[in-house]
Amino acid sequence: MSKRIFISGASSGIGEYLAYAYAGRGATIGLAARREELLNKVAQKSNELGGAAHVFQVDTKDQIACKSAAEEFMAQAGGVDMVIANAGIGGHDDLMSGDATAINNIIETNVIGVTNTLMPFIPAMKEQKSGVLVNVSSIASFLRIAYHGGYAGAKVNIRLMADSWRLTLSRYNIQVTTICPGFIKTPMTAELKGMPFLLPVETAVEKIVSAIDRGKKTFVFPWQMKIMIPLLRVMPDGLLRMFGN
Repeated sequence: MSKRIFISGASSGIGEYLAYAYAGRGATIGLAARREELLNKVAQKSNELGGAAHVFQVDTKDQIACKSAAEEFMAQAGGVDMVIANAGIGGHDDLMSGDATAINNIIETNVIGVTNTLMPFIPAMKEQKSGVLVNVSSIASFLRIAYHGGYAGAKVNIRLMADSWRLTLSRYNIQVTTICPGFIKTPMTAELKGMPFLLPVETAVEKIVSAIDRGKKTFVFPWQMKIMIPLLRVMPDGLLRMFGN
């Protein structure tokens, strides 16, 4: 039986290429994002690769819309095997503006968007005593980053939340995997500078799919960034300020 997989943030970047990877395995895929035109293009290519794609135009900050999309996908696909909460945004904290709009949007998208995406599927997975929940965090969840505290803090939140969920859900044979990428070449990183060990999105997705297949709890990559984490944690604040802007 082909896998039934729901992916948020599927209109571009990591989510788009995850769709292609699983389409190549013949999966039934729920593609969720805000940009319907791009989603339709991803769906078309996914179908050409051997998958069966269903499109859901949804903002993951909208709890009701996410629940509705989850229910519709499970009805169309006959259930669910995996959910990948990939939708996320970066951005500057804009601390000096006196306006919390930007940082709130980052936190809501990267935290509330994850719970809105994953939680509607959990009762079905509990009932069938199987399933995989994948949560895309970041290398940033291990670091303090100047000017991007909202993003780093949100990614810490979902990584630790997944660790807690794993303890709760393992008794129902539900796998919880957290993915912590470094810099990946996607539209989200297109305007960033100074990205060490930058990986093509195709390479990143191969590694992510392999980690999920192997049942990894937390997968941190690339390996160069992983071994740098202890060094970055003790780096003086002055140097970290230079890298964060």
